[in-house]
Amino acid sequence: MKITGFEIRPCPQALRDPQWKFSRAVVQLLEGHVLILRDEEGCTGLGYAHAIPAISGTGASVRAGVEFLAPLLVGRDPRDIGALMDECDLRLANHLSSKAAIDMALYDLIARRLGVPVHALLGGRRRDSIRQSRIVAIKSPTEMAAQSLKLVEDGYAQLKLKLSGDTTLDIERIASVRDAVGPTVALTLDPNQAYSAKQMMAAFARIERHGISLIEQPVPASDWAGLALLTRTLPVAIEADESAQTVQDVRRLVEDRVVDVINLKITKLGGLTRFRQAVQLCEAAGVDCRLGAAFGPALLQAFSAHAASSVRTLPHACELAEHLHLLDDPFEPFTVDHGEVRVPIGAGCGIAFEA
Repeated sequence: MKITGFEIRPCPQALRDPQWKFSRAVVQLLEGHVLILRDEEGCTGLGYAHAIPAISGTGASVRAGVEFLAPLLVGRDPRDIGALMDECDLRLANHLSSKAAIDMALYDLIARRLGVPVHALLGGRRRDSIRQSRIVAIKSPTEMAAQSLKLVEDGYAQLKLKLSGDTTLDIERIASVRDAVGPTVALTLDPNQAYSAKQMMAAFARIERHGISLIEQPVPASDWAGLALLTRTLPVAIEADESAQTVQDVRRLVEDRVVDVINLKITKLGGLTRFRQAVQLCEAAGVDCRLGAAFGPALLQAFSAHAASSVRTLPHACELAEHLHLLDDPFEPFTVDHGEVRVPIGAGCGIAFEA
């Protein structure tokens, strides 16, 4: 069962809203890449390399990482995933998105050869479907309220509001959305590092009445003391995202109980292998985790659904439906029904190129 070759295909995707914005950047285009591994029997495995400059790197840099690492796999047995990913880490520093594509393609190839879904290689699924939260990008309070109402009408019971760090305007955004969607929809906030700890504490005193369920990465990634202060002080779940870039970060976060929840992403951590390591650390420490949004095609969301299905508990909705506002998806549809996605049950990741 040897790998005989590979192919890297560009996977550029524009956003339906060209002014989609979070506090760090406007995202107009994803310049991702699809890795295709082939073995001696002609079976293929697919992986996705995520590329947003403000998050994971440029399309060119991510492709360069895949081009550097993929030749190492030729002639190797894909079942040796652990050893192969260790070698990738030794050969190339950082480039976690490139490594994630390698790792995904290895899992997909093995699962397709065995005729089992990817989640069978992750310890098995614990749920058939996964609740979804949708992101509301930074706009005026009125525009965010209108977008939120539309998403609720589409069946989503949880929304995540992007915030800018302008306290007065952010409070107006939250109030406007709550007025539009009513009291039963769960609201979470994501300032993407735009606040200081004390600024967030002062703001929360004014927004608590709007029923906030979770606050994701309110302070800069390096401000672990600020995260810990908010976790101890505020009566709401505090989540690490940008502060949890590696498995080593996750270990420190759970050891010191810096946060209540950790946002785990396959692309951010470097693949399913590292994702499972991070999940096991969270579960052993009693810290919740969930799969947050990593923009990309249906292929990436299917892998994330397999990963999410293997987590012991998911008290907060995940974010695997953001591919719906991307254009030019080359893969079969990964559908969302009444705010939930179904975990694929076919061999491999369960998603193929659209015919």
